[in-house]
Amino acid sequence: MPLEIIRADIATICADAIVNSANPLPIVGRGVDSRLHAAAGPRLLAARERVGALAVGEAVATEAGALPARYVIHTVGPLWGGGSGEAEALAACYRNSLNLALSLGCGSVAFPLISTGTYGFPKDLALRVAIHTIGDFLAEHDLDVMLVVYDPESYQLSEELFGSVQSFIDEHFEGTEQPPADDLLACARPMSPTYEGSLSVIPAFEEALPSPAPSRPSSDDRPPHTLSFLDRLRHRQLEDVVNQVDETFSEALLRMIDERGLADPEVYKRANIDRKLFSKIRSNPAYQPSKATAIALAVALQLSLDETRDLIGRAGYALTHASKGDLIVEYFISQGVFDIFLINETLFAFDQALIGR
Repeated sequence: MPLEIIRADIATICADAIVNSANPLPIVGRGVDSRLHAAAGPRLLAARERVGALAVGEAVATEAGALPARYVIHTVGPLWGGGSGEAEALAACYRNSLNLALSLGCGSVAFPLISTGTYGFPKDLALRVAIHTIGDFLAEHDLDVMLVVYDPESYQLSEELFGSVQSFIDEHFEGTEQPPADDLLACARPMSPTYEGSLSVIPAFEEALPSPAPSRPSSDDRPPHTLSFLDRLRHRQLEDVVNQVDETFSEALLRMIDERGLADPEVYKRANIDRKLFSKIRSNPAYQPSKATAIALAVALQLSLDETRDLIGRAGYALTHASKGDLIVEYFISQGVFDIFLINETLFAFDQALIGR
């Protein structure tokens, strides 16, 4: 997926570029800087010394030494001083590093959470700056970005959001045992790809439309050319409903994209999936997405809970209260919040699988 949050040692990540939260002077600092230099060997320090001093927010690239990367991008994060311009300085670190990676022809880049160690930047604010800056960049460019968290203490949601989500889970969770980490979004009981409640939709349309006058013959018994405008409208809407009942996931998705007047890039970027995967969905009416992809596309279209259940049901999935991951998704949809990156931040904080590809 274009943005992925993972828990690992950044020195072990394979990427075209690894970003180093560097010391402003050409010396080995603490934290990420120390780990990267230890893994890269002396060539990285020699390359860093050739660069010289760096200003806050500046980004430069060097060779990567023994690291599993083509480049190390060195950037200097701001020292937290109470909130006087530090957020924009931190955003500049991410933005300048991303632009540099793109100019170097990189297809993937791995970031640490910059400035959250000895520089004392509040972790929840640093996380929001990172996600928003990377998300804005990915709305305009194609690049695989990994945000690498070294340990659980390095990653923190705001207390308000964490508490609100936790309360929702406590109120609705029906499971007794959490599924394995790689199956947290798997449904408890797969549904048929065909919408099972389809017949219940039709009466709702019938009630909303005028009925034929009692003295006139039933519109079902009259030739189409003799039907009134309202009768033809009623037939057209009922026919649309019946046709939609048998739509596959892909067909329903593409219909809703067209109805909303959205462009494909707008949808797959909102869903945090790449263009190649979306092309497979568009070109194959019978394409079977993963549950994580199906949910992400529902979020990208800003569907209601009922609409989300219908769409993912066409791929054979359901939202279940036996899954904390599903409940987190349900929480955000019910709140009218469709920020895929914020949803994934929260899923990660609760140790749940992310949505997207």
